[in-house]
Amino acid sequence: MKTTIKNELAQYILDLVNDGILTDENKDDWHFHAFNEDYYIIGYYNASEWLKRHNIGEFEAASICNQYEIDNFGETSNKYDNSEVTVNMLAYIYGEELLSDLDANNIEELVNELETI
Repeated sequence: MKTTIKNELAQYILDLVNDGILTDENKDDWHFHAFNEDYYIIGYYNASEWLKRHNIGEFEAASICNQYEIDNFGETSNKYDNSEVTVNMLAYIYGEELLSDLDANNIEELVNELETI
């Protein structure tokens, strides 16, 4: 994961903590609430700009998403034929990776670890 994406997602997670969306009570669902409950990026233009800002080509992004599905489900079932779907899946994948790497047991640990990124 690129550093720019890691920093952006870390700040996004911190914002969710500050907004009371991620709590100690819903720890098992942090990834769901952060990256699956709603779109991370809305709109094709915004998603295309997100890819440009992070220096990721559309084909590279689609390939990452397809490989994730193959690795986790044995096949790919989605078409990553537009930037909005692709970017939201990337946010899902990278968000899962970030939260897994942090391995925080409570909000205080999560915040402490995110603030060091």
